[in-house]
Order: sequence, then C-alpha cells, then structure tokens
Amino acid sequence: MVKQNKAGTEAGETKIPQTGASPGTGEETTATTETNSAASGAPYAPKNGAIIKTNFGDIEVVFFGADAPKTVENFQKLAESGFYANTKFHRVIKNFMIQGGDPFSKDNTQMARWGTGGPGYTFEDEINAQKVVRGALAMANAGPNTNGSQFFIVTVQATPWLDGLHTVFGQVTRGMDVVDKISMTDTVTNDIPKSPVIIESIILK
Repeated sequence: MVKQNKAGTEAGETKIPQTGASPGTGEETTATTETNSAASGAPYAPKNGAIIKTNFGDIEVVFFGADAPKTVENFQKLAESGFYANTKFHRVIKNFMIQGGDPFSKDNTQMARWGTGGPGYTFEDEINAQKVVRGALAMANAGPNTNGSQFFIVTVQATPWLDGLHTVFGQVTRGMDVVDKISMTDTVTNDIPKSPVIIESIILK
C-alpha cells in the first residue's frame, strides 16, 4: 500500500491508497528537491519510454528497465495490448500523486470498485535504488508483492515514507505540467476527479 503525505496539512494525518490501494501519505518532508536519474549505468527495457496520452495532455516517461525489468515488461505488454486505453486516473490527491491503471475505471457503473481492479494476476516487487520523488512512475499495491496494473506519478518533491514500499520503474521526462494540472483537479469521494481524467492510450517509443 502507499501512504499519502498531505503537504501543508496537519502532521500525522495519513491515508493508505492501494490497488484495492493507492499511494499513501506519511510524515511531512523538507522542501529538498530530488530527481531520479534515467541514467543508472545499465540498458533500459526493449522500449525506452512511452507517451501517456490523456484528455488533459500528453505525459512522456522513460523506463528504468535495468532497475525493474519485470515491472517494465508488464507495463509495456499491458500498454501494447490496449489494456490501459480509456481507463482513468481514478485517484487524484493534490500535493501528492495521481493514480491510474484500474480496468474498472472504464465503466462508471463500477465506480464503487475503482481502485480494486487489475490484470487478473499479481507479481513481485522490484525495489531498487530509485526514489519515490517528483515525477516518479511507480506501482501502486495492496502490500508486498501485489503489483498488477495500477501505477501512480508523484507530484511532490520527495516521499521518503514510500521508498522501499513501491517499485519505481520510470520517470516523467516531459509533461509534468500536465501531471500537475491533473493533480489539482477537484475531487469527490475517494479522491475521484469530478471531471474524468481519461488515459486515451499509451504509446511505447
């Protein structure tokens, strides 16, 4: 599960997002800026990156294929199959993260189940040296070794309470303004955006 830290709110107030879960908040952090480096000294996955096309704009990411090869392969296979097309960023928390990848989010009649869906299997964590920092692309989970299809992108500078709990498998390289715009959208119950944020397609490159 991922703990959410609410920047600028009372210390100690936490949420636990999961797949059946999402990223959660933890304790407040300092304003230091951290960035994951795409250059880890090892080759990337077969496809180095992707464009996540949304109705808010495009988000470009690079994959950490050397650090999380199984996770990157899983994401790429799901993207190539069209699994993510017309899913939504179903959980959005200002000053924290945006989360998507749940197939139930394609269907508004299944809203009560949003955040619980997946590809029908789970796989193990690939915890690595990459940090859960601003722009990080990481797997949402419901605990250790419960990865599936749901992922999140971080909007705050650093989330040290999440390091070691979520597999970081990529980093935003362009379109962070789009991520920020999505993160600031108004939400209703369960952090669901009032206006749908749709993943139209994911194009590997």
